[in-house]
Amino acid sequence: MSMLLTLILVVQMLSALAMIGLILIQHGKGADMGAAFGSSGSGSLFGATGGANFMSRTTAVLAVVFFVCTLSLAYFGNLTPASSGSVLEGVSVNTPATAPVDASPAAQIPGNTPAPAADRSVPPAIPAK
Repeated sequence: MSMLLTLILVVQMLSALAMIGLILIQHGKGADMGAAFGSSGSGSLFGATGGANFMSRTTAVLAVVFFVCTLSLAYFGNLTPASSGSVLEGVSVNTPATAPVDASPAAQIPGNTPAPAADRSVPPAIPAK
């Protein structure tokens, strides 16, 4: 099944890249009007009008291939597996007991250790001048 999904994904990416290339190569509707009045850009690889039909039909075929690949990937992606249980059902709950953590902002600074309780009761001495 995985090989089939990979093949469909490769075909989808190649058709998308080919579509992008063909769409960028095609002339717009306004380019035909400029060619009618003697513009020098009227010559193309497939002739004046022959390339438009070939490239537009090829783009349409590639678009159909792209959408079929997209729909088949969506279909295969939504198939339910045989066991539709939760991922967390097999997890054991053996967490060790932890010591209480000081949640004060000063305790969250790395390398900052709180002073012992005996030193907190005595205010710091102010040096005499």
